[in-house]
Amino acid sequence: MIDRDLTQSIRKATAAYPVVTLTGPRQSGKTTLARHIFPDYQYASLEDTELRTFAQEDPKGFLRRFNRFVVFDEVQRVPELFSFIQIIVDEEDTPGRFILTGSQNFLLIDRINQSLAGRSAIFHLLPFSQNELTRAEAFPLGRIGKGFPPARSASDVELNTRLFTGFYPRIHDKKLEPQDWLKNYYKTYVERDVRDILNIGDLEAFQRFVGLCAGRNGQLLNLSSLASDCGITHTTSRRWLSVLEASFLVALLRPHYQNFRKRLVKAPKLYFLDTGLLCYLLRIKSADELAFHASRGAVFESFVVSELYKKALHRGIEPDCYFWRDSAGHEVDIIIDTPPRPVPLEVKSAMTVAADFFKGIEYWRKLSGAGEDSPAALIYGGDNSFIRNGVHLYPWWNF
Repeated sequence: MIDRDLTQSIRKATAAYPVVTLTGPRQSGKTTLARHIFPDYQYASLEDTELRTFAQEDPKGFLRRFNRFVVFDEVQRVPELFSFIQIIVDEEDTPGRFILTGSQNFLLIDRINQSLAGRSAIFHLLPFSQNELTRAEAFPLGRIGKGFPPARSASDVELNTRLFTGFYPRIHDKKLEPQDWLKNYYKTYVERDVRDILNIGDLEAFQRFVGLCAGRNGQLLNLSSLASDCGITHTTSRRWLSVLEASFLVALLRPHYQNFRKRLVKAPKLYFLDTGLLCYLLRIKSADELAFHASRGAVFESFVVSELYKKALHRGIEPDCYFWRDSAGHEVDIIIDTPPRPVPLEVKSAMTVAADFFKGIEYWRKLSGAGEDSPAALIYGGDNSFIRNGVHLYPWWNF
């Protein structure tokens, strides 16, 4: 089993909270991780129809079947359990009593907030990160632009192959053909689970909506345009997108709030959190095709954004990542909002570094008064780490 960066944070939480909740998209490794960390706990999957019916009809009797420590998988399928779990932990505040996992974050977190607020630590597990796949120590988000990771060997996987394959554990564990697996994943999770939650009757419109979102990856989000192109209302477009975001399929990178007396763009940017799924939705058929595809740069941006999110979420913290763009078109791809001042970060998929890669950072430094030596970073598609123009440059496989 590949070690997950979230392990230590979960272990620490079980010493302080009676309930630990682990959410994330389907097939991100939640069940495997929970059973690995807690091998002595009893286990019950509420995907099992018989167990689910028992839990729905007699929650109190169902909970009596288990000893003091238990893992409940896909617990959002039986919302009736949450109130009874609350009663148990209020009467007997035993640390690590219940481990709850669920793939429908939009349902699960709502139930947690209603019944288990203050009683549960909540963690989010995304698919493998680059450092997990290479079994390298994670470089903290707050260190980017301020130093370099320890020296390590270059990746033995070519960049386009990594982007095309994506990061879902099962593809790597079983050495599966990525597009075949992702096709089935999309059909079962996106078209079935997410569609059922939204009670969508028009499957064709929803498929078109997800495809259009993929086509807008890395762009400013215009919900009105998205709704118009899809043939749905603005309200429906907003609702569908919020569920895709809450289900960890996409992330909305919000604009940074510091305007330095400049008018800022207010719309977020849309990114898919797995490049393999994004390639499938863009109908990219191979890593060789991706190398020359018009969306390669946007796919690479998605990779970097998702890796930054994993660096934060897999340490149990929120990702303080934004972008910055003013009305004149000056832009920095990502702003990492870490003390003592935000760190500008540019993303370039090219293997060779060009002088104009630094324009956004230079403009932002001048406008903010940060100075030429203030922390800044550039992540690119090449192989070497070095400092240029006061900017820390990181290869795609080592940041």
